Amino acid sequence: MATYNKRGYKAPKPEKAEETEPVEETFDGKSTTEEVFDSLDQGASKTEEWVEKNQKPILIVVAIIAIVTIGYLLYNKFVVEPKEEEAANEMFQAEQYFTDAVDGQTANDSLFNLALEGGEGKLGFLGIIENYSGTDAANLAHYFAGMSYLNTGKYKEAVEHLDKFTTEDSVLKAMANGGIGDAFSQLGQKEDALEFYVKAADAGKNELTRPRFLFKAGKVALALDKKEEAGKYFQEIKDKYSKSQEGVSIDVYIAMTE
Repeated sequence: MATYNKRGYKAPKPEKAEETEPVEETFDGKSTTEEVFDSLDQGASKTEEWVEKNQKPILIVVAIIAIVTIGYLLYNKFVVEPKEEEAANEMFQAEQYFTDAVDGQTANDSLFNLALEGGEGKLGFLGIIENYSGTDAANLAHYFAGMSYLNTGKYKEAVEHLDKFTTEDSVLKAMANGGIGDAFSQLGQKEDALEFYVKAADAGKNELTRPRFLFKAGKVALALDKKEEAGKYFQEIKDKYSKSQEGVSIDVYIAMTE
C-alpha cells in the first residue's frame, strides 16, 4: 500500500547539538621568540662573565702561543735555513771526492777516505754528521759515509751509517738497503743479507733497482739452499725484467733452482 504524509503534518525539527563553550586563550605577553633571545642573552652574559673572570690566564695562553709560533718561524729563518745552506756548501768537496772515487776504474781508497775525513779545508762526511746534526745534509752524509765504508771494506761501519739514513726517495732507499745487504754478505751474515736485499727490491718497483736486488736476493737464497725462494726471485726477473742486465743470463740461475 502506498504511503503518504497526512495534510498539515510537519516533521519534527532535529534537536540542536549542545554548543561547547570556547576555550579562552591566555597570553602572558611573552612570545617563544622572545624566550629564545632571553636564553641567548643569559648564555652570552655567562660567557662574558667567564671571559672577564679568566681574562688574565687566557691572555697568557694566547701570548705563549704567539711567542712559540713567532719563535719557530724566526728559528727556521735565521738558524735552520742558514745552517742547512752552510752544511750543503761544506759538504760539496766531500761529495766530489766520493764521485771521483766511484767513477774511477778501480776502487780508490784514498779518495773515499778524503770523502770521509775531509780535505782542502772542508769537512768530510763524518765532520758534517758531527757538526750539522739534524740537518738534511747530515742525513745524506750518513748515506755517503756508509757507501764509502762499504767500498773500503769497513762493513760494520757501513751498516751503522746506512741504517741511520732515512729517505722517501725509492731509489736511494733501495740503494741504502742494498748496501746494508752487501755489507752483511761480506760479513758472512747471509740471512741478514737476504732480508735487506728483499727490502731493497721492495723499496721501488722500477727497472733500475728491483731486478738488481732480486738477483742478489736469489743468489743468497741459493747459497742458503732456499731454492724455491730463489726461483721466485729469478722468475720475476725473467717475466718482468728480461731486458735488464740481470735478465740476460737468468735462465741459467733458474735452472739451478730446479
